[in-house]
Amino acid sequence: MRYKLLGSSGLRVSELALGTMTFGETWGWGASKEDSRRQFDLYADAGGNFIDTSINYTDGTSEEFVGEFLEGRREHFVVATKFTLTNPKSTDPNSGGNSRKNLMQSVERSLKRLRTDYIDVLYVHVYDFMTPIEEIMRGFDDLVRQGKIAYPAISDSPSYMVAEANTRAELRGYASPVALQVPYSLMRRDVERELLPTAKHWDMTVLAWGVTGGGVLTGKYTEAGAQTSDEPTRYDRDRTTANMAESTKTLLETLAQIAQETEHSRAQVAINWVRQQTARAQIIPIIGARKPEHMIDNIAALEWKLTDDQLKRLDDASAIDYGFPWNFSPGNPYVYGATFDMIDHHRA
Repeated sequence: MRYKLLGSSGLRVSELALGTMTFGETWGWGASKEDSRRQFDLYADAGGNFIDTSINYTDGTSEEFVGEFLEGRREHFVVATKFTLTNPKSTDPNSGGNSRKNLMQSVERSLKRLRTDYIDVLYVHVYDFMTPIEEIMRGFDDLVRQGKIAYPAISDSPSYMVAEANTRAELRGYASPVALQVPYSLMRRDVERELLPTAKHWDMTVLAWGVTGGGVLTGKYTEAGAQTSDEPTRYDRDRTTANMAESTKTLLETLAQIAQETEHSRAQVAINWVRQQTARAQIIPIIGARKPEHMIDNIAALEWKLTDDQLKRLDDASAIDYGFPWNFSPGNPYVYGATFDMIDHHRA
């Protein structure tokens, strides 16, 4: 395991983060406490130190398990959690969202569950499109000054919110966000349009979740071994090959070919494609599993890399249309030479 600085901070985090949304079976799926602890220990033994959880994962069970597993070794780990979301059965209108009230209440609840007196990284889980960004950033800065969190961060929010949060922090002298968490995989590259360039501009590390496409990129839902009901998840949908778009089938064929060439699993190919997108941003994949053997396989992705040719084949098979302004404006990394030729012609 190698380590990176998290965004513009001096905080050293491992090149893979441990996702713990599967810790606990409260949602009707996930890993038992025994299997969760085994995953945690496998990750720690491999040198991993970056733990990702949330106040709402498995209705709080995830944070409780992490807190228990951290006993006696808390200082070694960088613990990241999130606030915003709440139990949908709650009748308290202030039990969710980005307000200062929910921020402060959520931090106290997370500290108790995690059995710690500080949180290393705290994310806005999602922007609620109601709370002023000034209120969020001032709340974060107050918590930093109180010593209850070390660094603020942002997850699953639009690029303009990320930009304004950084601008407010810079102008007001608040603690700046150091990380941005988004869904990113060979099946979901839309964040390349705005969010990855925004993170790179503000020197934020990107934490990528869903790197195996919800299991689709592992071959779990192909015709040969389709699974849609024996391990249902909260987000389950019919993902058998018969219902996949032709572009997805082409991507899966390319991924399978490269997995065969490299003699590594499809999951490792998918993880390595994400972690090798260094030109787009500094990226740390979040790996999660329901079984220890899956965690072992995911961590093994660190032992090798895709070649330039293999990266290009995967890029071509998963390409998206960036749209405007990327296919129009000069001075950005995605413009084709023809655009520059046209502009040079008009200048002449």
